[in-house]
Amino acid sequence: MEFGLTEEHQQIRDEVRRFAENEIVPNAEEYDTAETFPHDIVDEAAEMGLVGASIPIEYGGAGYSTLESVIIAEELFSHDPGIALSIMACSFGTEAIREFGTEDQKERFLEPVAAGEKISGAAISEPDTGSDVSSVSTRAEKDGDEWVINGTKMWITNGSVGDFFVVLCETDPDAEGRYNGFSQLVVEADRDGFSSEKITGKMGIRASDTAELVLDDVRVPEENLIGTRDAAFMQQMYFFDETRTGVAAQGLGIAKGALEASLDYAQEREQFGKSISEFQAIQHKLADMATKTEAARNLTYKAAWNVDQGNDITKLASMAKEYASRVAVDVADEAVQIHGGAGYVNDFPVERFYRDSKITQIYEGTTEIQKNIIARELLD
Repeated sequence: MEFGLTEEHQQIRDEVRRFAENEIVPNAEEYDTAETFPHDIVDEAAEMGLVGASIPIEYGGAGYSTLESVIIAEELFSHDPGIALSIMACSFGTEAIREFGTEDQKERFLEPVAAGEKISGAAISEPDTGSDVSSVSTRAEKDGDEWVINGTKMWITNGSVGDFFVVLCETDPDAEGRYNGFSQLVVEADRDGFSSEKITGKMGIRASDTAELVLDDVRVPEENLIGTRDAAFMQQMYFFDETRTGVAAQGLGIAKGALEASLDYAQEREQFGKSISEFQAIQHKLADMATKTEAARNLTYKAAWNVDQGNDITKLASMAKEYASRVAVDVADEAVQIHGGAGYVNDFPVERFYRDSKITQIYEGTTEIQKNIIARELLD
């Protein structure tokens, strides 16, 4: 088995790291405190091909593989998760267009995202619907050659800054079977009846925009329907191996960042006349943090490689997501402990890593959902 990265992979990592050190790190605290979307940094990232990294080259994207996207996410999140998510989430929702959309939809929606001219979003969750995607109540009814959409979406990334959203709607309430009767429609933010309200006061990833969307008799044309009508639930399931591996990469990046910050601090901080890195208690913490991070990396990279091979890896993707997110929380927690009082304030990045880490155990399927999936796959 080959465990090393190619020279091209290493070049990607090095370039992203330089970008993060120069553009993200000096501004991370500012955007986190203000809870504002980093438009200027996102524009710089778009010029490097980091926005819409997985969008095919023929539509202006970099065409990166899942493994390459994981490497990018790991590096960005190891510097600041909030700004990292802002960059990588600019193409949320475009996965459906990329895989199931028409040629016209790909040209209309993928190309401007890849160019950094527009921001997309995926609108799935609702105030009363989180893990149970099949319970969405947002309705879309056909009226001539248009769809009329009514409903509310909650916790939507890019909700108040996005230009268009891929919205999961119920289109046939009488469909047989719990998972039938749902469709995905592209809704542009400038359509009549569409409104958003930014959500503030988040525990972490505060630079990333989150909002509530309200759709009140929003009309979109028939050509905004993605893929097959009433088949959106299975379309959504198609991407979970990829997207959950992506969240695993986020958790891995947070763990990496917290570990690196702790290694630096432990060698600089002195107590009782010597560096605290010389104390066995600190050494054991660092050893455990490094071991968990490396284990998360191997599991995440394995999942990404298998996605690129076209393998069905439902169990492996959930394992990677569950474990890497748990490692992110554990390593960030220990990082704060190593920093002591200094880790409890925002003078050092570990305070931010600690707050940011928790979301990786919640979105794209909670820890509990991942364990259910793993157990189901084992027992099937």
